[in-house]
Amino acid sequence: MQLRGHGIRAELPGGWEGAIRVEPVAADAAEGQLAAAAAEQTAPVVHLATFALPADRGDFGSGAVDLMDDGDAFVALLEYGPDEVDTPLFAARGLPRRLDPRNFSGRSLQRAMRRQAGWQHFFTESGRAFCLYVVLGDRGDANRQVRRVEEVLARIEIEEVLAQVEIEPATTGEQHR
Repeated sequence: MQLRGHGIRAELPGGWEGAIRVEPVAADAAEGQLAAAAAEQTAPVVHLATFALPADRGDFGSGAVDLMDDGDAFVALLEYGPDEVDTPLFAARGLPRRLDPRNFSGRSLQRAMRRQAGWQHFFTESGRAFCLYVVLGDRGDANRQVRRVEEVLARIEIEEVLAQVEIEPATTGEQHR
């Protein structure tokens, strides 16, 4: 399955599903504020997982990681604004393609979950600032799970932002094991 939108492409191997979305603008905003906010909210959020993604989930996977089994993995790729590019937090170059299982920890999770481990990395690629957040279903099997995540990361392409890319609608797909 292939996902494409907002200058990001991901070719997912079997057993993975994903979505690319832009966060909705709050419905209670005044009409003028709504238009301004919509113009500002063009940064995509990419979710990839080895389990069925629920429709209602947070940017960093809340509502989704609760559903993970021990053998599952969850990947979130979140873009930040252009003013963050090349700042100290986003100084690392390029989406990491190789991960060290020893960097995964239960302390890196937003909320501690049984046996899960997480890792977060901020970086700049193609003139765009991102956070990569990965959750493994079983920290005791981190070596195998990290190899599966690396297979997905190797198939992600991030394009330089162009005016026509920013307004390109995302295509999303769902694939179940």
